Amino acid sequence: MPTRNDAPDLARSRRSVLLAPAWLLLVAFLGAGPASAQDPGTLHPVPLPPLAHPEAPATPARELFARKTKPLSGAPRSIGTYNNGCLIGAAELPINGQGWQVMRVSRNRYWGHPGLVAFIERLGDSAKKIGWNGILIGDMSQPRGGPMLNGHTSHQIGLDVDIWLTPAPDHELSDEEREFNMASVVVAEDRRDVDPKLWTHAHTEVVRAAAEDRSVSRIFVNAAIKKAMCREAGTRRAWLAKVRPWWHHDEHFHVRLNCPPESTDCKPQPPVGMEEGCGHELDSWFKEPTLHLKPPPAPSEPKHQMTLASMPAACRQLVKAP
Repeated sequence: MPTRNDAPDLARSRRSVLLAPAWLLLVAFLGAGPASAQDPGTLHPVPLPPLAHPEAPATPARELFARKTKPLSGAPRSIGTYNNGCLIGAAELPINGQGWQVMRVSRNRYWGHPGLVAFIERLGDSAKKIGWNGILIGDMSQPRGGPMLNGHTSHQIGLDVDIWLTPAPDHELSDEEREFNMASVVVAEDRRDVDPKLWTHAHTEVVRAAAEDRSVSRIFVNAAIKKAMCREAGTRRAWLAKVRPWWHHDEHFHVRLNCPPESTDCKPQPPVGMEEGCGHELDSWFKEPTLHLKPPPAPSEPKHQMTLASMPAACRQLVKAP
């Protein structure tokens, strides 16, 4: 799920993102790092160079996790929180499946808890029944989870996935298409609704299929997309409670799974509750400055970079393992 896929971690608080005060949402947005769900990839990925001082306490954790290109074997476990954790026993999502294709393969972010892979398989099958050729998969997690060099604050424990709102094509994508094709922005230019030239009811049905999956905790979309889904949901509406508005999710939706029962070190977010979120709580998203909120200038260096000292002990051991 740019986008500030990371900012939805604010939902760990006891107030839901939907109902959080506007000033709190604004602070969270301004504090999030730069991100883009569909930055072009490369046909010739180059391994990162060795770190000069990998054992130094100040070495950013993201530099260490980004250099782990293979998972750590073991019983699958999601450890920590969605924005501060790691993953043991990650499963690799094949870049082609019966109902999906992976985009931006060069990023090596198509790893996740086996439960996430199983969810993608189910959703791909549902999308085909709805009328799509399948779904296009953006970022999941790194082979050992953990913080990424760019693009997200969450996606750290193998339970998050970005799914493009562009249906899969009727052919297997070439390497060039996977790295350089861009997802369709389905939000209208004025930001107040979806673009009727691109939006179809099938979009609502695909997100509905995801939200009704019992493994799903919540889904993040642009507020205009939430507005359209509220309008199109019909009488079967309980799933809307899981769909949360957030900035910049114009061309993809971000699915987050619940902590797996066997991952006892996984820290869940509070349940979303029963409110469908289609009333006046959406109004503030369509008022200035929220409607056209601009990101702050990117600092030359991040103000804060997570180090291993602030991560769960198991993650410190995981990233140091061969």
